Amino acid sequence: MLKTITGPLLQGSPQERVHYALTGEKPHRDAKLLLMLGDELVSALTTAQLRRWHGLIRVEVGAHTANRVMSMLKGILALAEEDFGVRVCAMPTNLAKRKSKPKKEILSPEEVAALIAHAKADPERGIFYAFPFLTGVRVSEQLGLLWSDIDLDRNVITICRVQERDGTTIETTKTEAGARDIPISATLRGLLLAWRLVCPRLDGELYRVFPGPGVPQQWPLPRLGGGGPVLYSNFLKRYWRPAFKASGIRYVTHHSARHSFVSVLQAQGVEVGLVAKLAGHASAAVTLGHYTQAVRGGADALALLDLAYQGQGA
Repeated sequence: MLKTITGPLLQGSPQERVHYALTGEKPHRDAKLLLMLGDELVSALTTAQLRRWHGLIRVEVGAHTANRVMSMLKGILALAEEDFGVRVCAMPTNLAKRKSKPKKEILSPEEVAALIAHAKADPERGIFYAFPFLTGVRVSEQLGLLWSDIDLDRNVITICRVQERDGTTIETTKTEAGARDIPISATLRGLLLAWRLVCPRLDGELYRVFPGPGVPQQWPLPRLGGGGPVLYSNFLKRYWRPAFKASGIRYVTHHSARHSFVSVLQAQGVEVGLVAKLAGHASAAVTLGHYTQAVRGGADALALLDLAYQGQGA
């Protein structure tokens, strides 16, 4: 962190900057080194200079780091003034908190409908990429889902755990509000019923809803080694990215599917507080209401989602 103040700062990726800081080796001959404040006298620093330096760090490293090193520098200058009687400049105020984020790209209802149609014709993988568009779940919630969490009699999915990046599961959710029930729409019910028939078992029993495929054998022999966790990286490589390439739908992230879920429900006139509960938002600023365990009206909301994806929305 101190190197960000004194410099020089390598212009490149975080990994390249770490490598340069540890070895002093540039990743390539044309890599650029940016001057920081290391050669400046403390007494010669100006407020405008600090503002420009902060802006440069924001662009190259990020707003969070820029604000942290500015706070660190403020303490350093205060100590210099107190301990050595060095006159220091005033710290800049009204600094930009963060770079403006580009608007997240989401699929239109027509594009989601096309992707879901593709999923229905893809019995081995379709449920993996259709599921988040029909439930709004986070990827950790999706990969951690067990068949015991799905009640097809009540038509409800219970979100109560997440899968970590290493494949382990923890019996908790990202936030308190993340523990929730999501009604199953007609489209999702059909996909789940079809998937349950061919879903890889763990020791011969249904366990994970989104398990590793294992090795297929000639019917009616079970798959070998299937039913275990799918790591996030393998999920992207094996299921998520190929789906967009094969369907011809423009690529979006898994989190974008969550945005589509929320946006479509709101466009269908579903009350914002209910949408937030279905999505498991934790912040009151996002949910516009307090978390409650029951999700009344959720089934009707998911029916509207289905209609929107079928081109029959309001």
